Amino acid sequence: MKKLILCAVALVALVGGALRAQDLTGNWQGTLKAGNKDLRVIVAVTKDDGRLKGKFYSLDQNIPPLNVSSISQDGSTVKFTIDLAGITYQGKMSVDSNAIAGTWTQGPNPIPLNLARATKETAWEIPAPPPPPKMMAADANPSFDVATIKPNPSGGSSMQQLTLNGRDFKTVNSSLGDLIQFAYNVQSKQIVGAPDWIDKDRYDIAATPDQEGAPSLDQLRTMIRKLLADRFQLKFHNDKRELSAFVLTVDKSGQKLKPTQLTGPLPGTGMRPGPSGPILVLFNATVENFTSFLQALVLDRPVVDQTGLTGRYDMNVPFTPDESMFNGHPPPFPKIADGVEPAPALFQAIQQTLGLKLTAEKTQVSVIAIDHVEKPSAN
Repeated sequence: MKKLILCAVALVALVGGALRAQDLTGNWQGTLKAGNKDLRVIVAVTKDDGRLKGKFYSLDQNIPPLNVSSISQDGSTVKFTIDLAGITYQGKMSVDSNAIAGTWTQGPNPIPLNLARATKETAWEIPAPPPPPKMMAADANPSFDVATIKPNPSGGSSMQQLTLNGRDFKTVNSSLGDLIQFAYNVQSKQIVGAPDWIDKDRYDIAATPDQEGAPSLDQLRTMIRKLLADRFQLKFHNDKRELSAFVLTVDKSGQKLKPTQLTGPLPGTGMRPGPSGPILVLFNATVENFTSFLQALVLDRPVVDQTGLTGRYDMNVPFTPDESMFNGHPPPFPKIADGVEPAPALFQAIQQTLGLKLTAEKTQVSVIAIDHVEKPSAN
């Protein structure tokens, strides 16, 4: 009898240990070696109605926490994804359930990342989220107070950067055509009567607004329009032309857009490499921001939004480009690894990922007819 009792106690202890090993809830922390930087990260895991949920914190970057898109545990194997940042993680939990040895993937090159279960004694402090930016007055009509325009001799064929960080506006390798497209929300085919140098000549621009606060997208465009009129002597008139265009509508299966996790007046748009091909990345973006990005950088004709959607969304669209895109000069994306299935073509990817549909049509489109333009005045 005594031996049976001991066996029963041992069995309870074993089962209890197994249950604890399966408990992923809690805060997991580790240091990511990202190039020359050490970034401390925390993944806070909770359970809601039996389902695992997570929130990701990067303590050494001034970014808000991100929701973990999916998280799972199968035995000792732990996986999670953060779609907004294109992050995947897979690791093995230790026998005592206090450590996970794994691999962080964000782009083509995986990075080792080991996580430890935080205790009261070891836990890193999670900082308060950054305050929302102070907005520029809604009725403000801002200009750039100081603007420096320098030729970019790199030979690059596309704009590499257009950002507003705090009060610092910056473009890298932008043409006048790029700036007109952004300022007036048009595609290159909607600019008519311009000299060929507006696309060939490239510039780096640094500027600061003359008013305090973060501008809205319309206020940023207003400042760039004034810069074009002042420094490039741009004059034009509006017209209408029948052009080949792409029309964006909601697919019959319904839209699949995810509401944004972020706040602020401006969207973020860009591209990054992924395991199955390049990924279009937009956050805090409207559908109009999405169509503007497509027509300015990816596609060869205007994109007309007929979805009727008005929210702000986070989007990640893996796709396989073709030779018609990026004006014949695609970014140097890494080669897809052997055995990895390529992402679908762009139109199919948009339909599958976002529940939206692009169709080619001829339609009346607004155009900017150039009357006069000059190369930029000296600083």
